[in-house]
Amino acid sequence: MANDVSPRWDRKMQQRLTRGEAAALGELYDRFASLVHGLAYRVLDDEAAADRITRDIFGYIWEHPDAYDPKQGPLRSWVASITHRQAVRRLRETESELLGEGGESGTAERIEKKVRAASAAARADYIRNSMPAPLRAALELAYFKHLDYRQTAADLGVTEDEARRRLRLGLQLLSTAHVDSAVPGSGQAAPPLPPGQGSAL
Repeated sequence: MANDVSPRWDRKMQQRLTRGEAAALGELYDRFASLVHGLAYRVLDDEAAADRITRDIFGYIWEHPDAYDPKQGPLRSWVASITHRQAVRRLRETESELLGEGGESGTAERIEKKVRAASAAARADYIRNSMPAPLRAALELAYFKHLDYRQTAADLGVTEDEARRRLRLGLQLLSTAHVDSAVPGSGQAAPPLPPGQGSAL
């Protein structure tokens, strides 16, 4: 995917974090903070809660760099996965408190419906921001400027067939957001943050 870095960078970053290099954490933060905050905000629709999750996620990574296994997939996907999991946990807690106070029936069902919708939206954002730039550009022209494939082709300077191909592939990728609402992970389980890390969420 376009924004992923090389597996070698992932391995070296994990090794540097394991050695306790503060500069490595700063570099990781610079690269992934907008991803973490964006995903958390997309799920929670709450700036302060997204800020707290961002702090907790990077604190967790700093204290548990060995929780990431480079053999299981990209570091970016793992970071997205643990962020999504933590944001969903916070959303469930918040919604339970709000709906529980009102004594409304069907609380669990309402919470899960909101969680599924937020997760699908977060996954769609992740997919769009991570897809190759040519596909993303075609989709953005079609969606935001309401261009058809002919106009998209002219704007991008490609053939109409190529514009159709890019739009089709981009839409196929986006369609997976509603099939599985989890943010794409690395294939490994995203561990819950330990009690001290997630308690503020």
